[in-house]
Amino acid sequence: MAEWLEHSVHVEVDRPIEAVWALWSDIAQMPNWMKWISSVEVLEEDPALSRWKLETTGLSFSWMSRLVKVVPKQVIQWESVDGLPNRGAIRFYGHKNGKSTVKMSISYALPSILARMMMSSSFVDRVVTSTLQADLDRFREYALAHTDQTVTVES
Repeated sequence: MAEWLEHSVHVEVDRPIEAVWALWSDIAQMPNWMKWISSVEVLEEDPALSRWKLETTGLSFSWMSRLVKVVPKQVIQWESVDGLPNRGAIRFYGHKNGKSTVKMSISYALPSILARMMMSSSFVDRVVTSTLQADLDRFREYALAHTDQTVTVES
């Protein structure tokens, strides 16, 4: 039996929603800012499917993921269809001041015994959450370096 664990983090980016969306919607770019993701391959025959690989010290996982909901400049939602059970969403919020907020929520299933150990240890929760927050902080820096701030903001 598996239990689901969830983590949510967010970051404000000093770029308009159009620029932020353009980066995130090209999911193959995610290894540029997500520390544990070593590759994302979007399948040519079905662009809603992608093969992901996660690598960290001593651990390696891969899975196939399907985009289940995409609303431009609002949300990208996915779920795994094989391999590491996971699901989540990236939500985008544009602000009138030309900035954007990106919120990432990720859930993953672990065997019950392992999930209980992780939930009882706030250390593991803090490690995963801080890693995801660092990923979003890297995304902010990546967006600042790889987008043009002069993108027209819609009112």
